[in-house]
Amino acid sequence: MTEGYTVYGASGSGSMPVEAALTLMKQPFRVIEAVTWEGDAERDKVAVVNPMRQIPALVTPEGETITESAAILLWLTERHPEAGLAPSPGGPRRGQFLRWMSFIPAAIYSMYWVRDLPSRLVGDDEATQKLLLERTSGRIADCWRAMESHIGPTLEPGGFLMGDRVSVLDLYVTAVSRWSPRRKRFAAEAPRMAEVARRVDTLPELAEFWSGRWPFAEDEER
Repeated sequence: MTEGYTVYGASGSGSMPVEAALTLMKQPFRVIEAVTWEGDAERDKVAVVNPMRQIPALVTPEGETITESAAILLWLTERHPEAGLAPSPGGPRRGQFLRWMSFIPAAIYSMYWVRDLPSRLVGDDEATQKLLLERTSGRIADCWRAMESHIGPTLEPGGFLMGDRVSVLDLYVTAVSRWSPRRKRFAAEAPRMAEVARRVDTLPELAEFWSGRWPFAEDEER
């Protein structure tokens, strides 16, 4: 058994909510930076733990490897329930929590495999690639709008997506909403959820983490 967790990830990637969760849980972890979108050498760093050569990947103190961002986040909340980063199993909010924790990777996160390298699906034609990017951007916006229509009306001022305590769902939305089409479009489609994301951006417990791992660019919508 080793001390602490190991996260294979990169600044701005799907490892951000995992790293943020570990920070809130006050669990020791180290990051092996693997900017997988920069080429095979970076992807090969992850191959030792994930044959898909994708991030994030989590190696537990016992040496077990867990992949897929939602699975990692859910597992961590079960491993560290004392942190209170998820509704309790069987509780009134648990079903909706699991619903949206599954919705984000299935409906939104999955779009980025296409967007990161459109030629994977449509070849090298620039016009076709542009159309694909436009349509996937629209699909992502549609998904945020659908999520807002269910969650938004129930949100309380100053609260979070699942009540008055921050959860890993908040961390997930906060991270993914910074990806293209970015926060400005996200706020237009999901204004109440955008308020929650801004609240997570400014959590004192995460201030050092955000500034060190994923600071906002000057021209980036907060």
